[in-house]
Amino acid sequence: MTSQELLSAVQRIHALSQTGLAYPQSDYDRERYEEIRNITLQILAEMSNVSIEHIIKLLPVESGYVTPKVDIRAVVFRSGNEILMAQEKADNDRWAIPGGWADVGYSPFEVAEKEVMEETGLHVKATRLLAVFDKNKHGHPYEPWYVYKFFILCELTGGGELAQQTIETSGAAWIRFESAASLPLSTYRVTPEQLETIFGFAVEPDLPVLCD
Repeated sequence: MTSQELLSAVQRIHALSQTGLAYPQSDYDRERYEEIRNITLQILAEMSNVSIEHIIKLLPVESGYVTPKVDIRAVVFRSGNEILMAQEKADNDRWAIPGGWADVGYSPFEVAEKEVMEETGLHVKATRLLAVFDKNKHGHPYEPWYVYKFFILCELTGGGELAQQTIETSGAAWIRFESAASLPLSTYRVTPEQLETIFGFAVEPDLPVLCD
């Protein structure tokens, strides 16, 4: 079993323990599921190289069936060979495609449009879903939660100068395709391989939606 497969297995066991705690058949069941949950927290903390206390803050006990988190990435092309990217303050100013966690009350397209405006100051209109990736299948660094990543194509509709300082970002720029993968990337958010895959849609806009 590879490290990535082990992480997926532990995440799955953790989710099952959370679901078990939501629907216990007896006090004995609750004790067993709590013990299983605590063991998975220890393993996730070890794999992620953070404290158990930090893992607990990231993964509070949920009620009901546990589902993956959703990360929305907004893909904005310009001139056929540039893509909009921003520097993430939370990851030492490394570069990523604008985006973030999906917000309750917003559709995926609305989240994509909102994230571009908040991180770069530009106004866009979401037009098409390009890809849905299982984060565990694409070489991202270890994280305790299970994530689906949505890459959504957006068209520039307004805004002037790129915002160079926001709450979440320390800069933004139009990056040429051949330069993007060589940047210090925030690989928690996007990998060089994903960028290469996404650039294919600039060359062939009618490519089918990708989904793991």
